[in-house]
Amino acid sequence: MTLNENADIDTSQVTDARGSGGGGGGGGGFGGIPIPVGGGIVGTLIVIGLALVGTFLGPQMFGGGDDGGPGVSETCSTANPDRLNNAECRNALYINSIQAYWREALPQTFGKQYQQTDTVFFSQAVNTGCGAADSGVGPFYCPPDQLVYIDLSFYDELATRFGADGQFAQPYVLAHEYGHHLQNLLGTSADVQRQSERDPGAANALSVKLELQADCLAGVWAKHAIETKDAKGTPIFTSLTQQDIDQALEAAAAIGDDKIQERSGGPVDESKFTHGTAKQRSDWFNNGYSSGDGRQCDTFGKGV
Repeated sequence: MTLNENADIDTSQVTDARGSGGGGGGGGGFGGIPIPVGGGIVGTLIVIGLALVGTFLGPQMFGGGDDGGPGVSETCSTANPDRLNNAECRNALYINSIQAYWREALPQTFGKQYQQTDTVFFSQAVNTGCGAADSGVGPFYCPPDQLVYIDLSFYDELATRFGADGQFAQPYVLAHEYGHHLQNLLGTSADVQRQSERDPGAANALSVKLELQADCLAGVWAKHAIETKDAKGTPIFTSLTQQDIDQALEAAAAIGDDKIQERSGGPVDESKFTHGTAKQRSDWFNNGYSSGDGRQCDTFGKGV
């Protein structure tokens, strides 16, 4: 994977909350947000039973502004020849690509207009519309405020703890979270919430279907990533190889529920799965990539 050094990075799609002291703290069940098995790795806050506690501090409260803050804007400017060596700039460009694709594809595929949303970069802890969160939950999407949240240090954990150190693991993670945003826009998340309330015993199984669909939607974006362009029409990627896709598949498998439970030293308990097995996660990402069509991501109708 090679990012285009000539592409403009739209930092208005990023809010920098690092250093803002966003609240929360303490690993585990912080801020009233329940963390299912897996420690909240990749999108857990979308699962059923969110505790809508705490006060959401919007972008204007972070000191970062709506344009990602002057620090990110300056760092990611084309005037900085080293900008693509910065994690925040690369991630902002990944976000630009993901949203550029779905801005065009969502109306064509599902007949629904895409609504752009920010990704919030935070450090250690942050307040959200879903309550206070700390880095232990991993990257997540919060439906009430329609924002993606990530502590960029998660990528270090993804590499060291889970063994997914490929560069394309990072856009996979972001594309998965934006898959949850699509589910929110399409009403899928609300439908799953209602089903879970009617049948609490099915909540985990429904969560797995939701997460695997987000993996599939991430694969759909990956299929078309090389086609995405910045606001001026400059391609965002200059190359994307099978090795990159393999890195995404490796990352998806590494954070399967069974693998996470095995690493914890306990038995594998399928009844506690919330995201799907390693095989299911990689299979559904690959299904999205192979088809390039979001309509092929019906984990609810096809089964998992």
